[in-house]
Amino acid sequence: MAEIGSVIDGKYEILRKIGQGGMSVVYLAMDTHLNKQWAVKEIRKKGNGKDDVVIVNSLLAEANMMKKLDHPSLPRIVDIIDNGETIFVVMDYIEGESLDKILLEYGPQPEELVIAWAKQLCDVLSYLHSQKPPIIYRDMKPANIMLKPEGNIKIIDFGIAREYKEQSLADTTVLGTKGYAPPEQYSGQTDARSDIFALGMTMHHLLTGIDPRGGEKYVPVRMWNPELSEGIEIIIDKCVQPAAENRYQNCSDLLYDLEHPDLITKDYKRTQKRKLRAFVIFGTLAVALAAAGITCRVAAKTINNNDYENLVSVSESTSVDEKIDSYMKAIDIYPEKLDAYEKMLTAYEDDGTFGKKQNDQFLGIYNRNKAEFDTSSKEYAELNYQIGMMYFNYYTDDDGSYSFSNRVQKAISFFELNAKNENISPDFKEKKISDCYYQICSFYKTYILNSATVEEASKENYEQLLDQIDDTLTEVEDSGAYDKLTFYNGVFMLLYDQRTNMEQVNVDQDKILTLLDRVYEKASELTVQKEQSQQLQREILDNYDNYREAIQRTYTNAEERKQ
Repeated sequence: MAEIGSVIDGKYEILRKIGQGGMSVVYLAMDTHLNKQWAVKEIRKKGNGKDDVVIVNSLLAEANMMKKLDHPSLPRIVDIIDNGETIFVVMDYIEGESLDKILLEYGPQPEELVIAWAKQLCDVLSYLHSQKPPIIYRDMKPANIMLKPEGNIKIIDFGIAREYKEQSLADTTVLGTKGYAPPEQYSGQTDARSDIFALGMTMHHLLTGIDPRGGEKYVPVRMWNPELSEGIEIIIDKCVQPAAENRYQNCSDLLYDLEHPDLITKDYKRTQKRKLRAFVIFGTLAVALAAAGITCRVAAKTINNNDYENLVSVSESTSVDEKIDSYMKAIDIYPEKLDAYEKMLTAYEDDGTFGKKQNDQFLGIYNRNKAEFDTSSKEYAELNYQIGMMYFNYYTDDDGSYSFSNRVQKAISFFELNAKNENISPDFKEKKISDCYYQICSFYKTYILNSATVEEASKENYEQLLDQIDDTLTEVEDSGAYDKLTFYNGVFMLLYDQRTNMEQVNVDQDKILTLLDRVYEKASELTVQKEQSQQLQREILDNYDNYREAIQRTYTNAEERKQ
């Protein structure tokens, strides 16, 4: 086994063990060149035994197959190192928790959440099944689904995935997981419908908490929880039909029903038949009821408006948990109104905490309702800008620590929504600063986080970014103190974090220090009243000397090494 602290291939420093299989161990490693964490799977060539050779070849086949794939719900393979005795596979380190651990800790999951995950799983399975030849995953289960902090999922462990070969009548040398795997996986050829069976059993487990490996006889989900919808029960029952020809035949059909579960229920079908008869009756009554209906709607709307305003106007002295609860209730009344979302973010700022708990809480309600938002409105752009800034400047791990790269990865999608929104409101005054955040995040993601293109981060690329930041410093003069300080703080973190890479591509030290000095001077000149602004200002002023000395030391040490 690799030793903790050892360095693989001159750049992957082993930090700790995070997993182990039969002939492989998975470590968390730090790329000392990129300052980025990866997962490194160590596969030892144990001997000349036939079984050893088969397993090693299987693990290598998994790695080589994964290296060809490119999908946001799949981990990337970025390097395969073979030193003769041991093979190291370097891949994305996926931050988050597996759904089996979430089930263990929190129990059955809400239906709308499970459907959202199932849609993402349908998408990635469709991608795998569309490969030539198709790739059958064959081990779908909660333990192999990772929920990332921002709410998206990734599937892991491709140890038994297979490229589908139509002429092969028995491709299953290694079986899937009992309870999730379909009948044909134990005796014959698997295909796309086998993955659909396992996805159905996975949804069943997530909704009911009943582990299919326990030997319980399968019963529909509403036998365990009558509160679940008829639509989701029909969908799952169709997924897990023993005969493959009775299941969904592809993930596209399954996805359609997941998006329209009400259309397949018995009540819906009966309703369709009654509609024609009811039309004549309701047409006759419509005129008589119109006046009364208008009166009722006005009254109901007045009540809702009053409730909403009371909920979003909660007292400043209220605890942060009570504020968040109040804002979430307001969002339930009017999910399309964005001021309650903004107040949630402000409450997190006031509390000084924005970590995994707050991330899951906020993104859950944001993602559930985002289809309701008016994407051309000023409020929509301002909300995405505020979310991006929260991640960029405040996101921390559970222990209070943070990494700039982690903040960038979480922030970029929200700045991107503004940067690529062709219908964005011209009243959105923070457009230039939001776009500059996006350029910083895009640069970092393209050249720093993506090892395949890191060498392209040339002196010219860095200097263009620094020039854009310099221009934006002038353009944000009319922004509020808080917006200025969050931007100044982001620039400070970037210059400090990228000092080594900038030195390596020969960016002029004076250019970096001049920009750092300019930001420091602008931050020093501001007079601020808001506590959060004062805290940001103190952070910038307190870090200035240390950051400046660190940049100078980086260049001095590099000069000494060259001599």
